[in-house]
Amino acid sequence: MIVGVPKEIKEDEYRVGLVPAGVRAFRRHGHRVILQRGAGAGCLISDEEYEAVGGEMVSSAEEIYGKAELIVKVKEPLQEEVELLNQGQTLYAYLHLAAMPELTSKLLERKVIGVAYETIQKADGSLPLLIPMSEVAGRMAVQVGAHLLEKSQGGRGVLLGGAPGVTRGRVTILGAGTVGSAAVKIAVGMGANVYVLDVDQLRLEAMDDLYGNKVATLFSHEDNIRFAVGHSHLIVGAVLVPGALTPTLVTRDMVRSMKAGSVIVDVSIDQGGCVETSKPTSHRHPSFTEYGVLHYCVTNMPGAVPRTSTFALTNTTLSYGLKLADQGIASAVRTDPSLAKGVNLWRGNVTHPQVAESLGLKYVTLRSLLPE
Repeated sequence: MIVGVPKEIKEDEYRVGLVPAGVRAFRRHGHRVILQRGAGAGCLISDEEYEAVGGEMVSSAEEIYGKAELIVKVKEPLQEEVELLNQGQTLYAYLHLAAMPELTSKLLERKVIGVAYETIQKADGSLPLLIPMSEVAGRMAVQVGAHLLEKSQGGRGVLLGGAPGVTRGRVTILGAGTVGSAAVKIAVGMGANVYVLDVDQLRLEAMDDLYGNKVATLFSHEDNIRFAVGHSHLIVGAVLVPGALTPTLVTRDMVRSMKAGSVIVDVSIDQGGCVETSKPTSHRHPSFTEYGVLHYCVTNMPGAVPRTSTFALTNTTLSYGLKLADQGIASAVRTDPSLAKGVNLWRGNVTHPQVAESLGLKYVTLRSLLPE
Protein backbone atom coordinates (compact mmCIF):
# COMPACT_ATOMS: atom_id res chain seq x y z
CA MET A 1 0.00 0.00 0.00
CA ILE A 2 1.07 3.60 -0.58
CA VAL A 3 1.00 5.58 2.67
CA GLY A 4 1.00 9.37 2.49
CA VAL A 5 2.02 11.85 5.20
CA PRO A 6 1.22 15.48 4.36
CA LYS A 7 2.50 18.48 6.29
CA GLU A 8 -0.05 19.75 8.83
CA ILE A 9 -1.40 23.16 7.84
CA LYS A 10 -3.72 24.00 10.76
CA GLU A 11 -2.60 27.21 12.48
CA ASP A 12 0.31 26.55 14.85
CA GLU A 13 0.11 22.77 14.38
CA TYR A 14 3.64 21.37 14.38
CA ARG A 15 3.04 17.65 14.91
CA VAL A 16 3.43 15.06 12.16
CA GLY A 17 1.64 11.77 11.46
CA LEU A 18 4.70 9.52 11.30
CA VAL A 19 8.20 9.64 12.79
CA PRO A 20 11.17 7.90 11.12
CA ALA A 21 10.69 4.75 13.21
CA GLY A 22 7.15 4.52 11.84
CA VAL A 23 8.33 4.95 8.27
CA ARG A 24 10.88 2.19 8.84
CA ALA A 25 8.14 -0.10 10.17
CA PHE A 26 5.88 0.49 7.15
CA ARG A 27 8.80 -0.13 4.80
CA ARG A 28 9.66 -3.39 6.55
CA HIS A 29 6.05 -4.48 6.04
CA GLY A 30 6.48 -3.89 2.33
CA HIS A 31 4.65 -0.56 2.00
CA ARG A 32 5.72 2.60 0.25
CA VAL A 33 5.73 5.83 2.29
CA ILE A 34 5.66 9.27 0.70
CA LEU A 35 5.99 12.39 2.82
CA GLN A 36 5.70 16.09 2.06
CA ARG A 37 8.96 17.97 2.42
CA GLY A 38 9.16 19.71 5.78
CA ALA A 39 6.41 17.56 7.30
CA GLY A 40 8.51 16.88 10.39
CA ALA A 41 10.23 20.25 10.68
CA GLY A 42 7.88 21.49 13.40
CA CYS A 43 9.07 18.77 15.75
CA LEU A 44 12.70 18.91 14.55
CA ILE A 45 12.65 15.83 12.30
CA SER A 46 14.55 16.50 9.07
CA ASP A 47 13.73 15.23 5.58
CA GLU A 48 17.07 13.44 5.61
CA GLU A 49 16.04 11.39 8.64
CA TYR A 50 12.97 10.19 6.77
CA GLU A 51 14.95 9.42 3.63
CA ALA A 52 17.48 7.42 5.65
CA VAL A 53 14.76 4.90 6.58
CA GLY A 54 13.20 4.65 3.14
CA GLY A 55 10.74 7.55 3.09
CA GLU A 56 10.18 9.30 -0.25
CA MET A 57 10.02 13.08 -0.01
CA VAL A 58 7.79 15.02 -2.40
CA SER A 59 7.22 18.74 -2.72
CA SER A 60 3.46 19.12 -2.69
CA ALA A 61 0.41 17.99 -0.78
CA GLU A 62 -1.29 17.42 -4.13
CA GLU A 63 1.18 14.65 -4.91
CA ILE A 64 0.58 13.02 -1.51
CA TYR A 65 -3.20 12.99 -1.89
CA GLY A 66 -2.97 12.05 -5.56
CA LYS A 67 -0.95 8.89 -4.96
CA ALA A 68 -1.58 7.59 -1.43
CA GLU A 69 -4.26 5.05 -0.52
CA LEU A 70 -3.86 5.70 3.22
CA ILE A 71 -3.44 9.30 4.43
CA VAL A 72 -1.88 9.52 7.90
CA LYS A 73 -2.40 12.89 9.60
CA VAL A 74 -2.67 14.37 13.07
CA LYS A 75 -5.53 16.87 12.83
CA GLU A 76 -8.71 16.97 10.78
CA PRO A 77 -8.29 18.26 7.20
CA LEU A 78 -8.94 21.90 6.39
CA GLN A 79 -11.00 22.94 3.37
CA GLU A 80 -8.05 22.97 0.96
CA GLU A 81 -7.09 19.48 2.09
CA VAL A 82 -10.63 18.12 1.82
CA GLU A 83 -10.66 19.14 -1.84
CA LEU A 84 -7.61 16.94 -2.44
CA LEU A 85 -9.16 13.79 -0.97
CA ASN A 86 -10.33 11.10 -3.37
CA GLN A 87 -13.26 8.71 -3.25
CA GLY A 88 -12.43 5.53 -1.35
CA GLN A 89 -9.24 7.00 0.14
CA THR A 90 -8.69 6.23 3.83
CA LEU A 91 -8.08 9.20 6.11
CA TYR A 92 -6.50 8.20 9.43
CA ALA A 93 -6.36 11.13 11.90
CA TYR A 94 -8.11 12.94 14.74
CA LEU A 95 -11.45 14.00 13.22
CA HIS A 96 -13.79 15.12 16.06
CA LEU A 97 -16.70 15.14 13.61
CA ALA A 98 -19.47 15.56 16.21
CA ALA A 99 -18.40 19.18 16.66
CA MET A 100 -17.82 19.82 12.92
CA PRO A 101 -20.97 19.45 10.83
CA GLU A 102 -19.53 21.31 7.82
CA LEU A 103 -16.42 19.15 7.68
CA THR A 104 -18.52 16.00 8.05
CA SER A 105 -20.75 17.05 5.17
CA LYS A 106 -17.77 17.71 2.92
CA LEU A 107 -16.10 14.40 3.79
CA LEU A 108 -19.36 12.58 3.09
CA GLU A 109 -19.46 14.27 -0.31
CA ARG A 110 -15.90 13.11 -1.04
CA LYS A 111 -16.96 9.53 -0.11
CA VAL A 112 -13.77 8.90 1.86
CA ILE A 113 -13.25 6.36 4.62
CA GLY A 114 -12.65 8.26 7.85
CA VAL A 115 -10.88 6.44 10.67
CA ALA A 116 -10.81 8.67 13.74
CA TYR A 117 -8.08 8.22 16.32
CA GLU A 118 -10.38 9.42 19.08
CA THR A 119 -13.04 6.71 18.67
CA ILE A 120 -10.85 3.61 18.35
CA GLN A 121 -12.00 1.88 21.52
CA LYS A 122 -10.99 -1.32 23.28
CA ALA A 123 -13.43 -3.75 24.88
CA ASP A 124 -12.74 -2.25 28.32
CA GLY A 125 -13.88 1.17 27.08
CA SER A 126 -10.40 2.69 26.91
CA LEU A 127 -9.41 4.95 23.99
CA PRO A 128 -5.78 4.01 23.24
CA LEU A 129 -5.11 6.67 20.61
CA LEU A 130 -6.68 9.45 22.65
CA ILE A 131 -4.86 8.62 25.87
CA PRO A 132 -1.38 9.98 24.99
CA MET A 133 -2.68 13.37 23.84
CA SER A 134 -5.11 13.50 26.76
CA GLU A 135 -2.16 12.98 29.09
CA VAL A 136 -0.34 15.88 27.47
CA ALA A 137 -3.39 18.17 27.39
CA GLY A 138 -4.27 17.41 31.02
CA ARG A 139 -0.78 18.24 32.20
CA MET A 140 -0.70 21.38 30.07
CA ALA A 141 -4.12 22.56 31.27
CA VAL A 142 -3.00 23.39 34.80
CA GLN A 143 0.31 24.80 33.59
CA VAL A 144 -1.53 27.10 31.15
CA GLY A 145 -4.15 28.02 33.76
CA ALA A 146 -1.50 28.93 36.32
CA HIS A 147 0.14 31.24 33.78
CA LEU A 148 -3.16 32.92 32.85
CA LEU A 149 -3.89 33.59 36.52
CA GLU A 150 -0.91 35.96 36.57
CA LYS A 151 -1.97 39.60 36.66
CA SER A 152 0.08 40.46 33.57
CA GLN A 153 -2.01 37.95 31.60
CA GLY A 154 -5.27 39.46 32.80
CA GLY A 155 -5.73 36.96 35.59
CA ARG A 156 -6.64 37.41 39.22
CA GLY A 157 -3.03 37.42 40.40
CA VAL A 158 -3.27 34.16 42.33
CA LEU A 159 -0.44 31.67 42.80
CA LEU A 160 -1.90 28.16 42.86
CA GLY A 161 0.53 26.99 45.52
CA GLY A 162 -0.05 30.05 47.68
CA ALA A 163 2.67 31.21 50.07
CA PRO A 164 3.30 30.91 53.83
CA GLY A 165 0.49 32.76 55.57
CA VAL A 166 -1.61 33.00 52.36
CA THR A 167 -4.34 30.63 51.13
CA ARG A 168 -3.60 28.44 48.12
CA GLY A 169 -5.38 28.74 44.79
CA ARG A 170 -8.44 26.57 44.19
CA VAL A 171 -8.75 24.35 41.12
CA THR A 172 -11.84 22.49 39.93
CA ILE A 173 -11.35 19.63 37.47
CA LEU A 174 -14.48 18.40 35.72
CA GLY A 175 -13.89 14.76 34.83
CA ALA A 176 -11.56 12.17 36.31
CA GLY A 177 -10.63 10.33 33.11
CA THR A 178 -7.24 10.58 31.42
CA VAL A 179 -7.26 14.37 31.00
CA GLY A 180 -8.67 14.96 34.46
CA SER A 181 -6.28 12.55 36.17
CA ALA A 182 -3.30 14.19 34.50
CA ALA A 183 -4.58 17.63 35.51
CA VAL A 184 -5.09 16.52 39.12
CA LYS A 185 -1.50 15.25 39.24
CA ILE A 186 -0.11 18.64 38.19
CA ALA A 187 -2.51 20.69 40.32
CA VAL A 188 -1.66 18.68 43.44
CA GLY A 189 2.03 18.94 42.58
CA MET A 190 1.69 22.73 42.42
CA GLY A 191 0.15 22.73 45.89
CA ALA A 192 -3.34 23.90 44.92
CA ASN A 193 -6.57 23.07 46.71
CA VAL A 194 -8.25 20.70 44.26
CA TYR A 195 -11.84 19.66 43.63
CA VAL A 196 -12.37 16.80 41.18
CA LEU A 197 -15.84 15.89 39.90
CA ASP A 198 -17.05 12.85 37.98
CA VAL A 199 -20.18 10.71 37.57
CA ASP A 200 -18.15 7.50 37.97
CA GLN A 201 -17.93 6.62 41.66
CA LEU A 202 -15.05 4.21 41.05
CA ARG A 203 -12.96 6.98 39.51
CA LEU A 204 -13.65 9.21 42.49
CA GLU A 205 -12.66 6.40 44.85
CA ALA A 206 -9.43 5.96 42.89
CA MET A 207 -8.68 9.69 43.25
CA ASP A 208 -9.36 9.48 46.97
CA ASP A 209 -7.14 6.41 47.38
CA LEU A 210 -4.32 8.04 45.43
CA TYR A 211 -4.37 11.55 46.91
CA GLY A 212 -6.26 11.28 50.19
CA ASN A 213 -7.05 14.68 51.65
CA LYS A 214 -5.01 16.47 48.97
CA VAL A 215 -8.11 16.47 46.78
CA ALA A 216 -11.83 16.82 47.47
CA THR A 217 -13.90 14.42 45.37
CA LEU A 218 -17.45 15.40 44.44
CA PHE A 219 -20.09 13.53 42.48
CA SER A 220 -20.80 15.53 39.33
CA HIS A 221 -24.27 17.05 39.42
CA GLU A 222 -25.50 20.61 38.97
CA ASP A 223 -25.37 21.66 42.63
CA ASN A 224 -21.83 20.37 43.17
CA ILE A 225 -20.62 21.87 39.90
CA ARG A 226 -22.13 25.23 40.78
CA PHE A 227 -20.49 25.16 44.22
CA ALA A 228 -17.04 24.15 42.94
CA VAL A 229 -17.05 26.57 40.01
CA GLY A 230 -18.13 29.47 42.20
CA HIS A 231 -15.33 28.84 44.68
CA SER A 232 -12.44 28.20 42.26
CA HIS A 233 -9.79 30.30 40.57
CA LEU A 234 -9.14 27.76 37.78
CA ILE A 235 -11.62 25.41 36.07
CA VAL A 236 -10.38 22.58 33.85
CA GLY A 237 -12.98 21.03 31.54
CA ALA A 238 -11.97 17.39 31.08
CA VAL A 239 -15.24 15.76 30.02
CA LEU A 240 -15.55 13.24 27.18
CA VAL A 241 -18.33 11.14 25.65
CA PRO A 242 -16.55 9.12 22.92
CA GLY A 243 -17.57 10.34 19.48
CA ALA A 244 -20.34 12.62 20.77
CA LEU A 245 -20.72 16.30 21.56
CA THR A 246 -19.56 17.10 25.07
CA PRO A 247 -22.44 17.91 27.42
CA THR A 248 -22.58 21.46 28.79
CA LEU A 249 -21.83 21.24 32.50
CA VAL A 250 -20.86 24.83 33.28
CA THR A 251 -23.64 27.21 32.34
CA ARG A 252 -23.39 30.86 31.43
CA ASP A 253 -24.84 31.77 34.84
CA MET A 254 -22.14 29.74 36.59
CA VAL A 255 -19.44 31.57 34.64
CA ARG A 256 -21.05 34.86 35.56
CA SER A 257 -20.80 33.87 39.24
CA MET A 258 -17.01 33.42 39.07
CA LYS A 259 -14.67 36.10 40.37
CA ALA A 260 -13.11 38.45 37.83
CA GLY A 261 -9.71 37.23 36.66
CA SER A 262 -10.55 33.56 37.19
CA VAL A 263 -9.60 31.14 34.40
CA ILE A 264 -11.33 28.36 32.46
CA VAL A 265 -9.28 25.88 30.41
CA ASP A 266 -11.78 23.85 28.39
CA VAL A 267 -9.86 20.82 27.12
CA SER A 268 -13.20 19.37 25.94
CA ILE A 269 -13.43 22.01 23.21
CA ASP A 270 -12.43 19.49 20.50
CA GLN A 271 -15.84 17.88 21.00
CA GLY A 272 -17.73 21.13 21.49
CA GLY A 273 -16.67 22.08 25.05
CA CYS A 274 -18.29 21.55 28.44
CA VAL A 275 -18.62 25.28 29.26
CA GLU A 276 -21.49 27.22 27.70
CA THR A 277 -19.34 30.29 27.05
CA SER A 278 -16.48 28.35 25.41
CA LYS A 279 -15.58 28.79 21.74
CA PRO A 280 -12.58 27.38 19.83
CA THR A 281 -9.34 29.36 19.93
CA SER A 282 -5.84 28.87 18.52
CA HIS A 283 -2.31 28.97 19.89
CA ARG A 284 -1.85 32.34 18.18
CA HIS A 285 -4.95 33.78 19.87
CA PRO A 286 -5.44 31.34 22.75
CA SER A 287 -7.75 33.14 25.15
CA PHE A 288 -10.66 35.54 25.42
CA THR A 289 -12.60 37.10 28.29
CA GLU A 290 -16.29 36.62 29.02
CA TYR A 291 -17.90 38.08 32.17
CA GLY A 292 -14.40 38.94 33.39
CA VAL A 293 -13.32 35.28 33.22
CA LEU A 294 -10.42 34.24 30.97
CA HIS A 295 -11.26 31.30 28.66
CA TYR A 296 -8.53 29.18 27.06
CA CYS A 297 -10.08 26.88 24.43
CA VAL A 298 -7.29 25.85 22.06
CA THR A 299 -8.44 22.89 19.98
CA ASN A 300 -4.98 21.38 19.55
CA MET A 301 -3.31 21.99 22.89
CA PRO A 302 -0.63 19.28 22.48
CA GLY A 303 0.51 21.03 19.30
CA ALA A 304 2.33 23.52 21.54
CA VAL A 305 4.76 20.77 22.56
CA PRO A 306 5.00 19.00 19.19
CA ARG A 307 8.08 16.87 19.72
CA THR A 308 6.82 15.27 22.93
CA SER A 309 3.31 14.98 21.49
CA THR A 310 4.33 13.51 18.15
CA PHE A 311 6.41 10.72 19.62
CA ALA A 312 3.77 9.95 22.26
CA LEU A 313 1.02 9.85 19.63
CA THR A 314 2.83 7.81 17.00
CA ASN A 315 3.78 5.20 19.59
CA THR A 316 0.09 4.26 19.65
CA THR A 317 -1.14 5.07 16.13
CA LEU A 318 1.49 2.96 14.39
CA SER A 319 0.16 -0.52 15.20
CA TYR A 320 -3.34 0.30 13.93
CA GLY A 321 -1.90 2.04 10.86
CA LEU A 322 0.14 -1.05 10.03
CA LYS A 323 -2.97 -3.21 10.38
CA LEU A 324 -4.86 -0.96 7.94
CA ALA A 325 -2.01 -1.18 5.43
CA ASP A 326 -1.23 -4.88 5.87
CA GLN A 327 -4.78 -6.20 5.73
CA GLY A 328 -6.62 -3.48 3.85
CA ILE A 329 -9.33 -1.42 5.53
CA ALA A 330 -12.22 -3.89 5.09
CA SER A 331 -10.33 -6.91 6.41
CA ALA A 332 -8.71 -4.92 9.22
CA VAL A 333 -12.01 -3.67 10.66
CA ARG A 334 -13.59 -7.11 10.33
CA THR A 335 -10.89 -8.70 12.45
CA ASP A 336 -10.37 -5.89 14.97
CA PRO A 337 -13.51 -4.60 16.77
CA SER A 338 -11.51 -1.78 18.37
CA LEU A 339 -10.41 -0.49 14.98
CA ALA A 340 -13.94 -0.86 13.62
CA LYS A 341 -15.17 1.62 16.24
CA GLY A 342 -12.73 4.13 14.79
CA VAL A 343 -14.49 4.12 11.41
CA ASN A 344 -16.71 7.22 11.48
CA LEU A 345 -17.33 7.48 7.74
CA TRP A 346 -17.52 4.90 4.98
CA ARG A 347 -17.90 6.08 1.40
CA GLY A 348 -20.67 8.60 2.03
CA ASN A 349 -22.21 7.03 5.14
CA VAL A 350 -21.88 7.85 8.85
CA THR A 351 -20.88 4.66 10.65
CA HIS A 352 -20.44 5.84 14.23
CA PRO A 353 -23.69 6.08 16.23
CA GLN A 354 -22.67 8.99 18.47
CA VAL A 355 -21.39 11.04 15.54
CA ALA A 356 -24.65 10.45 13.67
CA GLU A 357 -26.78 11.31 16.70
CA SER A 358 -24.81 14.48 17.49
CA LEU A 359 -25.18 15.75 13.92
CA GLY A 360 -28.72 14.52 13.27
CA LEU A 361 -27.55 12.28 10.43
CA LYS A 362 -28.54 8.75 9.47
CA TYR A 363 -26.46 6.04 11.12
CA VAL A 364 -25.54 3.04 8.99
CA THR A 365 -23.86 0.00 10.53
CA LEU A 366 -20.36 -0.55 9.24
CA ARG A 367 -20.91 -4.28 8.86
CA SER A 368 -23.73 -3.67 6.37
CA LEU A 369 -21.38 -1.67 4.15
CA LEU A 370 -18.34 -3.94 4.10
CA PRO A 371 -17.78 -5.82 0.85
CA GLU A 372 -18.33 -9.56 0.98
